[in-house]
Amino acid sequence: MGNRPAELRALLDSVAKQDGAPVELVVVGNGSPVPDVPEGVRTVELPENLGIPGGRNVGIEAFGPSGSDVDILMFLDDDGLLPLTDTAELCREAFAADPKLGIISFRIADPDTGETQRRHVPRLRAADPMRSSRVTTFLGGANAVRTRVIAEAGPLPAEFFYAHEETDLAWRALDAGWMIDYRADMVLHHPTTAPSRHAVYHRMVARNRVWLARRNLPAPLIPVYLGVWLLLTLARRPSGPALKAWLGGFKEGWTTPCGPRRPMKWRTVWRLTRLGRPPVI
Repeated sequence: MGNRPAELRALLDSVAKQDGAPVELVVVGNGSPVPDVPEGVRTVELPENLGIPGGRNVGIEAFGPSGSDVDILMFLDDDGLLPLTDTAELCREAFAADPKLGIISFRIADPDTGETQRRHVPRLRAADPMRSSRVTTFLGGANAVRTRVIAEAGPLPAEFFYAHEETDLAWRALDAGWMIDYRADMVLHHPTTAPSRHAVYHRMVARNRVWLARRNLPAPLIPVYLGVWLLLTLARRPSGPALKAWLGGFKEGWTTPCGPRRPMKWRTVWRLTRLGRPPVI
């Protein structure tokens, strides 16, 4: 968004310090000018804010159709930083060692405390963020994706704008036969924040949850999945304005187009279940 030039520069510097072959960089100005960047960093300035997935899709295409000019894409939030210099090499090694590995989710840690928020561990059993494992989704601002996943499963859902776009791509990738790893040793430093800091958080989360189900789940699972999330939301006792926004987004998810529907195979449902997160929660 162009409002964190110092943080962006620090991130770019941390990527330039990575061991091994240099990492090619593209910075997308999502409806804003791109601040000064080091020589050799490509930039794309969009006339309007396309949202998180829309902006990242533009970054993908900067490396050719579906990113086909490269083998691996890393997505890094502009206020993040790679504190270790071996992250890119660890990514290369992981993808080379496992031909079915499609996506790697990094561990996000606060730069001051070193703590990882529970919500940043993409599995239900999130008490130990230092444990690496297979998972069923990934973190949008700290990950690496094999470009063949984009070619086979498609890009991020631009219509989501914000929230759940990673899970949409993750489910499609798993349905195409790819696997996803959470790696505790691949770290992105990022200040601790609350997702509700975004004004649109509650509406987008609810709307996109419905869209996620409508696009990807077998028909019998849609009411189960959304019923569980409705009960969980009520159990968390949100404030009146937050609940009103959430319910408005929930209704919007049912009454507006959600993009193409491609329900996952039942064997993918079983795979998600075996990985510890059946697609009903």
